[in-house]
Amino acid sequence: MEKFSEQKNKFDDVLPENTRKTFVPQVKVSREIKLAPPRYRNEIAKYIIRRSDDDCIRCGKCVNVCPYDVHVLKPGYKYFASAQSHFCKGPGCEKTDHYCVALCPQGALRMVENPMMRALGDFRWTADMILATWKMATTGDSPSEDYGFDYQCGDSGGGFDRLRFKFPDKPDVALNEDDIDIGIELNRRNDRRPCIRIDVPWYGGGMSFGSVSNVTQLAKVRGAAAWNTFSCTGEGGYMERMKPYDDYMITQVATGLFGIREETIQRVRIVEFKYAQGAKPGLGGHLLGDKNTQAVARMREAVVGIPLFSPFPFHSVYSIEDHMKHIDWIKHINRRALVSTKVSTPTDVDMVAIGSCAAGTHIIHLDGAYGGTGAAPDIAKKNIAIPIEYAISKVHDFLTSEGVRGKVTLMASGGVRTAHDVAKAIALGADGVVIGTAELVALGCVRCSRCESGRGCPRGIATTDIELAAKMSVEWATQRIINLYNAWRKELIGILLRFGMRSITELRGRTDLLIHLDFSNDNMQKT
Repeated sequence: MEKFSEQKNKFDDVLPENTRKTFVPQVKVSREIKLAPPRYRNEIAKYIIRRSDDDCIRCGKCVNVCPYDVHVLKPGYKYFASAQSHFCKGPGCEKTDHYCVALCPQGALRMVENPMMRALGDFRWTADMILATWKMATTGDSPSEDYGFDYQCGDSGGGFDRLRFKFPDKPDVALNEDDIDIGIELNRRNDRRPCIRIDVPWYGGGMSFGSVSNVTQLAKVRGAAAWNTFSCTGEGGYMERMKPYDDYMITQVATGLFGIREETIQRVRIVEFKYAQGAKPGLGGHLLGDKNTQAVARMREAVVGIPLFSPFPFHSVYSIEDHMKHIDWIKHINRRALVSTKVSTPTDVDMVAIGSCAAGTHIIHLDGAYGGTGAAPDIAKKNIAIPIEYAISKVHDFLTSEGVRGKVTLMASGGVRTAHDVAKAIALGADGVVIGTAELVALGCVRCSRCESGRGCPRGIATTDIELAAKMSVEWATQRIINLYNAWRKELIGILLRFGMRSITELRGRTDLLIHLDFSNDNMQKT
């Protein structure tokens, strides 16, 4: 490894020193937080209000006392309209002076937990976590404790769900929110390529046109533009509708080379090589024929209706030298671009990372097995590669021991669901994270795991069907992602405030601030 680390990439010094600066993007998307209500009349709620029509006398008292517009009384109707239970704070109202159940003079109301909560979600993405994410995407803020959402950890029994922060009783330094910086730098090589700084320690992962709708893709990058971060094309080509947002796009070069052109590589500030995906390492990509519509086939230069496979691996890369040739190719075609290398997490992931660092990459993107959409096979997700929380620490420690940790940006993905997962990944040694499923949940995903089917997505998110995709507007979807990012930002700042840290970079590698529940008898609060 030493001989590679001493080599200087021949394309590293092609730009004059005065050009190495932060880009000022041309397109602006407002970061303003606006209410983005659910698309559906009766959104899924944790608690629902049952009304006895036999006992109710339509006095309207519940309408008057409830400050959340849960109850709707329409003139001319014999009965109340269905309660808007997704606005209800649940048991949080019991100790207030506006608890409708107690104040109903006829005793016609009762509150029950929605039986759908037992069917929604899974152990990793619990029903509470899904509903809390919807609330964040609606309001731009974390749901209050009154809602009763236990969303900071899931119930998987492993991964980030077994990690907790050890907060001090009182921080050493009293700070204000304005004192906190959660932005990170993506180019640490000092190679005269542009500095790229993002305002939040995450960017959106690759979701190709074909795996998700064009509305979903466009909303993701518009949300990224609002927060001065990035989204990724995935391996399905580069839509023309994305062109105004080139400065916020990562274009992905994957093994199938679908839609890869020099023109699209030259448009962006970051190019990502996808060598493997954590949810299905060793298997490559697979798009079923019913999602390969005319528009998708045109983008991927394929035949309509034919299943598309991405081979594994790149058949041109079998060594560090081959990898270096890939990176040199991109640096030659786009002389301002940074290069990201996306890999899964095999047991020797530390050796993979040091090799990629030696080859000249700017970003090492570790993709763990917990991620992936419902299209990823469970047999791969649950049985191949090591968990992301172990991979992060392993790579961080090895790069540090080799003296090259400061030369690369380490991004982690695969099971990052909340702002608390973001903080835990950084404390384990990552600089930032790459998110995917959380953005889809913000758009209304119910985790039904039908992403592989053309018409399987009931919410019109992971679909190529024109009618289903049209059910979601770009403006609404963009606002939901902007709101989610704002809520996450607030939660991250709250974590740093409790530690008395001025920057998210101070949290990197601070495993001493974490505790694993398997090795502690402490009864610690979830965080």
